[in-house]
Amino acid sequence: MADVKLTNVKKVYANQVEVMRDINLDIKQGEFIVFVGPSGCGKSTLLRMISGLEEISGGTLEIDGTVVNDVPPSLRGIAMVFQSYALYPHMTVYDNMAFSLQIAKEDKAEIDKQVRKAAEMLQLTPFLDRLPKALSGGQRQRVAIGRAIVRRPKVFLFDEPLSNLDAALRVATRMEIANLKESMPDSTMIYVTHDQVEAMTLADRIVLLSAGNIEQVGSPLALYERPENVFVAKFIGSPAMNILPCQIASTGSETLVTLASEQTVTVPISTESSEQGKTAFFGVRPEHLDVVAEDEGAMLAGEVSFIESLGEATLLYVAVPGVEGMVIAKQAGTLKIEKGDPVRLAAKPEALHLFDEQENTYRRD
Repeated sequence: MADVKLTNVKKVYANQVEVMRDINLDIKQGEFIVFVGPSGCGKSTLLRMISGLEEISGGTLEIDGTVVNDVPPSLRGIAMVFQSYALYPHMTVYDNMAFSLQIAKEDKAEIDKQVRKAAEMLQLTPFLDRLPKALSGGQRQRVAIGRAIVRRPKVFLFDEPLSNLDAALRVATRMEIANLKESMPDSTMIYVTHDQVEAMTLADRIVLLSAGNIEQVGSPLALYERPENVFVAKFIGSPAMNILPCQIASTGSETLVTLASEQTVTVPISTESSEQGKTAFFGVRPEHLDVVAEDEGAMLAGEVSFIESLGEATLLYVAVPGVEGMVIAKQAGTLKIEKGDPVRLAAKPEALHLFDEQENTYRRD
């Protein structure tokens, strides 16, 4: 297994459209890295550049300490699992998994050993004699993963492997991929998805991309608890973080901010005195907002415009005077609140965020 290092990597197409810009990333052996971001952000393009299916326009890509910019995909020591299963329909599960080793003219006994080892790992042993048409979607995807495993690659690449599965199969297969990683702790895996739930549950580290740039790299909880900018704050978490424009009214170890609604909030984040009067952005996640009584301190007050009752949780869409759009509060269980009711919302100080005029976070002490 191997490290992967990208240094100032970029991708420019013939029409001079730059789709990846100065990507710098160190992936250590044994890491499970997830590329995530909105459609068109460049995550699949970056994965294809690592695989060799897209040329690198600038910078260097190293796998196991060797620059592989001009090395063909078949010689990079990678195995890729695609969105589509791409199984040979006339071959059994066994033959689909063994095919690449047979082409490489490996010893038959070794091929059999590797196929059966991978099949046991993926719970495919009972299906080795079946054709793909006799398998479920989740089983076919496991065969595609098994086909990659038997090649014993330096790096595994996954390009949205669960997107063709229904919700229940997606959850089950996600658990199997997590178990696979545990059973292969030295394997380096790079996984592309647009689904933040997959990213949060599978990744050792998340690489969040936007418009060809890396916005933040870190553990799932680091991106959730300490987003570096407004884009990260709104992308990670569902529903998205509430972001409200504000003015910095006073500064120090705690910052008093004034919202467009003329309500003031004290945020336990220090800012410079020179920031006084500047525009900023106040952030709080829906799940951190609580409905409070009249006699309790509230940071936001408004009227309920819409309610989504999900059973395990209730989403309140609150119109706050002077604030454009809705403030969303996520409450556990069900509530005796109706559309049109006035509500008061509060959050613990440590759950509050503050971003500057350029939408970058003010760091906590």
